[in-house]
Amino acid sequence: MTETAARRCGLIALVGAPNVGKSTLINRLVGAKVAIVTPKAQTTRTRVLGIRVEGPAQAVFIDTPGIFKPKRRLDRAMVQTAWREAGDADETCFLIDAAKGLDGPTRAIAGRLKASGREVVAVVNKIDKVRRPRLLELVQALTALLPCRDVFLIAAVNGDGVEDLFQKLAARLPEGPWLFPEDRLSDMPERLMAAEITREKLMLALRDELPYDLTVETEDWQEFQNGALRIAQVVQVARDSQKGIVLGRGGEQIKRIRESAQRELQAIYEVPVHLFLHVKVRPGWDEDRAHFRDLGLDWNV
Repeated sequence: MTETAARRCGLIALVGAPNVGKSTLINRLVGAKVAIVTPKAQTTRTRVLGIRVEGPAQAVFIDTPGIFKPKRRLDRAMVQTAWREAGDADETCFLIDAAKGLDGPTRAIAGRLKASGREVVAVVNKIDKVRRPRLLELVQALTALLPCRDVFLIAAVNGDGVEDLFQKLAARLPEGPWLFPEDRLSDMPERLMAAEITREKLMLALRDELPYDLTVETEDWQEFQNGALRIAQVVQVARDSQKGIVLGRGGEQIKRIRESAQRELQAIYEVPVHLFLHVKVRPGWDEDRAHFRDLGLDWNV
């Protein structure tokens, strides 16, 4: 058998309710940051690919937006993307927050997965927050609710159980050529990744004030001969009052956010980065077709 024929490759979708740890898990599986992570639900707005090569296997993990009851067009597009990616994948991993257990959103997702007839790998995350007797009860209730091909108990935040999960999934990938070059970790465009890094810092800094009412777009990207990058981004909010919250008193808030994002971008690209942020009031940014296109979302939902 030739080396190419011996190769395996497949898509593995991570689905679940908001804030169950999908982005933390994909970063742990890949061994690098490919998805932003915050304590806030609905941080992920589009599908994010994380790619890991191990021996002859190339596993392409898909971090999907959390599935919840949508209220606006952007929400509907996010949920649609999650279900579409789950339907197209070779393996579907259903993540459950061990601390929350089988709550309403989790049961609703389990019901739809069961109705689809797809084989599901259940991944109970955040086991570090729950005592073992409760975990065993949760697994019993879960398997009674949804027949699962396997059940894994993990803590993505510290890596417990994650390698066992990867090895089992990688061994099941179908034979075929790899979809990406060996050194690729993600397919996310650099401009979008840089915007996501800044949005992460905004969400962490602003907490409960307006994380869902803003977005970030990279307007300009220049690379200089010495390798340094000049990145200009616009932070879009819906109302004038929100602009003041983002800027902070005397511009101190946006300055701290810019410095934090700039430090991380420098660590990622390993070159000097000069980041410029401009805050703009743009009512209806979450209905803009171009924004949906940039995120790979369907506007017609």
